[in-house]
Amino acid sequence: MSKRFLVVAEARGGKLRQVSFEALRAAALCAEDGDTIEACLIGGAGIGAMADELAAYGAAAVYVVEHDDLAVYQPESYWAALAAVVAEASPAGILLGHTAIGRDLAPYAAAKLGAGQLSDVTAVDRSGGSVVFTRPLYAGKAVETKAFTGAGDGAPWIVTVRPNNIASAAPVAKQATVVSVAYPAPSLRSVVREVVRKAAGAVDLAEAKIVVSGGRGVRSAEGFQPLEELAGVLGGAVGASRGACDAGYCDYAMQIGQTGKVVTPEIYIACGISGAIQHLAGMSSSRVIIAINKDAEAPIFKVADYGIVGDLFEVVPLLTAEFKKLLA
Repeated sequence: MSKRFLVVAEARGGKLRQVSFEALRAAALCAEDGDTIEACLIGGAGIGAMADELAAYGAAAVYVVEHDDLAVYQPESYWAALAAVVAEASPAGILLGHTAIGRDLAPYAAAKLGAGQLSDVTAVDRSGGSVVFTRPLYAGKAVETKAFTGAGDGAPWIVTVRPNNIASAAPVAKQATVVSVAYPAPSLRSVVREVVRKAAGAVDLAEAKIVVSGGRGVRSAEGFQPLEELAGVLGGAVGASRGACDAGYCDYAMQIGQTGKVVTPEIYIACGISGAIQHLAGMSSSRVIIAINKDAEAPIFKVADYGIVGDLFEVVPLLTAEFKKLLA
């Protein structure tokens, strides 16, 4: 019997997030011959305009729920919209990005549906009649595999996909088959009246291919300037350790680690970061890790692919200058 796999796409600033395309690829890895990959768009007026882009990345159909109540994420309203889509599509599995919204909505939906749920998936494999998911544990020191065989009551499984781990398929231009789904407009216990966004870098930290991070070794808010210059030259984003955030050097929105963001860039450059296990939990899966620290015994060097023992205020400007020459 053929099955449907549903990807809950996510947009920010009028653009679909890259992890939505990666989740479509993950859904394709779950599928067997005859199965269908679908997506849904939940948001305010005009969200449906992104349907063709989802179709280009593999969605056979795109369910669209548009309403003013959905212009800003709120768990009750988004769950009501998703529940309407699930009733229409009857998916065997639901995939979301492992983002702030995905981490909140996935367990909420799982509790409502009585579904099995798994977070932070980094790989997908179909083995026999089961879909097997892989995710890291204990700051990447262990790997867990889980198999979903399907709930007896027909409830779908739900997973969140870690950004930058499952490569999206190459897009093929095509027109989407759009299915409009009515928003059931539930009675809400809370309403978002206003969203005040702090200034952010041009590159989304969670999806950046290159991340330059600073720790307590930057010594001040001004100490992040060389890191910002290096990130700008490389087209990357700037992150921070909790220590740097706690010291007031930067905003907590930049925090990477167990209680911050989890990033998996192609290149992670750690500047003045000692390498506490809590920080490693947020970046140890990076493809290449470069550590810059004055302390040759800093734990960060144990996970680094390349290490530079030296003063970051001397090393980082030199790197920036060399990259400018190479990329000119």
